[in-house]
Amino acid sequence: MDPKLQTLCEQFILNRDLVKKTQKMCGIYLPPVCAHLFCTRGKTVDEERLKACLKLIRKKTGVFSNFRSAMELAFACMLSLEEEPETALEKALSAYDLLKKEFMSSPYLPMAAFLLKDETDVAGYIARGREIYQTMRKEHPFLTSTEDSVFAVMMAFSDKDNQTLIDDMEACYTLLKKEFRNGNSAQTVSHVLAISEGTPAEKTGKLIELFDTLRKSGLKYSKYYELPTLAALSTMPVDVRQIAMDMLDVDTWLSRQKGYGFWGLSKHTRLMHAAMIVSNAYTSNPSLDAAAVSGTLSMIISQQIATMAAIAGANAAVTAANN
Repeated sequence: MDPKLQTLCEQFILNRDLVKKTQKMCGIYLPPVCAHLFCTRGKTVDEERLKACLKLIRKKTGVFSNFRSAMELAFACMLSLEEEPETALEKALSAYDLLKKEFMSSPYLPMAAFLLKDETDVAGYIARGREIYQTMRKEHPFLTSTEDSVFAVMMAFSDKDNQTLIDDMEACYTLLKKEFRNGNSAQTVSHVLAISEGTPAEKTGKLIELFDTLRKSGLKYSKYYELPTLAALSTMPVDVRQIAMDMLDVDTWLSRQKGYGFWGLSKHTRLMHAAMIVSNAYTSNPSLDAAAVSGTLSMIISQQIATMAAIAGANAAVTAANN
């Protein structure tokens, strides 16, 4: 394995384990995504700082707040990366109050608040995000849900006008639906691709080529919650074969680590984590942060619903959308 990838893999596992030590009852899905948030910034988890940020969230929010949802740990990690966590949280809570006036309350909405917290025209971005979200609902009323609010807000930072974004998104969706079948995944992926450069055919073509190349290499990447993370990785200016080779190396290394064995995370989830690690070898891709965190939250919520019947960049997404 390339030495840089090896170092990133080791840093990823170290951060994952440090996050797990901070909150032992957090489950198996969140710590790796939280680790990625630190790795994208070249940071190592400061356990005491992270614990302090968890206490800060609990001090500043009510017990039923969406900041205290399944993603509480991820939000605490985001705060711990800030120079002034308390100020950052106050700004996020202020943005959240404005978001609740335009979007339905959900566990996803705090993520959008974190994207907005450092902006001067928060209300303007929310208004534009609302317009984009409404168009999404008009085009796909049965597919558009609360998780799409995060991507609508992220798309509001794009230099492209709303109609261009929507046209791009719809063209990507049409092409993706033919290949991946699952409408919900195809729609989320279309959000990720819409804010990147290139024609819909070029962007979806590269994603499909990467997906097929991985399969030919023996890596069966999921077509569901994990797919937006691969889509974000595919937008990087790196050859598909190089991406696939690096993912194969990282996936092989991860397969030998604790937590990824027979009783650990699925191969599909492990591949998503490989995609997150590989992205850091090329450059930080904030769109991937949002995709990974939202995808993980979707998995957690789905599992909770199933259990009852029988959780992410962020800040950096603003930078990515502006570039």
